[in-house]
Amino acid sequence: MLSFPNAKINLGLNITEKREDGYHNLETIFYPVNIKDSVEITDAAFTSCKIHGIAVPGNPDDNLCLKAYNLIKKDFDIPAQQIDLLKNIPVGAGLGGGSADCAFLIKLLNSKFNLGLSIETMQNYARQLGADCAFFIENKPVYAFNKGDEFEKTDIDLSSWFKVLVKPPVHVSTADAYALVKPQKPLQSIKEIIHLSPTTWKNKVINDFEPSVFAKYPQIHQIKTSLYDAGATFALMSGSGSSVFAIFSKPVNLPELEKDNLVFYNI
Repeated sequence: MLSFPNAKINLGLNITEKREDGYHNLETIFYPVNIKDSVEITDAAFTSCKIHGIAVPGNPDDNLCLKAYNLIKKDFDIPAQQIDLLKNIPVGAGLGGGSADCAFLIKLLNSKFNLGLSIETMQNYARQLGADCAFFIENKPVYAFNKGDEFEKTDIDLSSWFKVLVKPPVHVSTADAYALVKPQKPLQSIKEIIHLSPTTWKNKVINDFEPSVFAKYPQIHQIKTSLYDAGATFALMSGSGSSVFAIFSKPVNLPELEKDNLVFYNI
């Protein structure tokens, strides 16, 4: 059984406070985009995860898909599975690729073995794997708050805009990004601003990670500048970086940015 986990972008990201448990509270808009991995499960003599495509740092045995399988296995008598994961979503890019993979695996297991798990139950499994994993269970635009794992529905729709994403050859560590950011309450919640026209978002919809990440990786800042120079209505780094997305009122080609970066059009 096969499925195609997609990436997300953050339409704004405010880090509002440091929690006693070491995590941070935040607010953001998670928005799904059309950059996809593929994950397939087949019956096997023992459970394993084979990763193809883009290399994933770290120990393969720590892959989130394996962790998701083991979570479900603790509560249900499901057989061993071979997990084949084809990585196309860039890693270390603020796009939630690993989170999407494990959430979609939970949905695959639920479907293949008729587990009867509700949306809420699957989200609760996913929350144990990472702050944004639960978003990918429903995979619809949401206002996310607390650790990024509590949601309110939003009707934001960017389907009429031409969206571009640029990923430089830089891997930004989420832990490093959080270590450098200074939590602060925003003057105005993203939840309020996001319903304004995207033509008004510049300098209003912000990402609190940008100042520290741009200082360490000036090439990411330059990409954002180049997107605005190319006529973008709005551009922002996604998540803790390193990718930058932009929305345009019409289709564009960006050959200068393609020279040194991955560029995804019409995401």
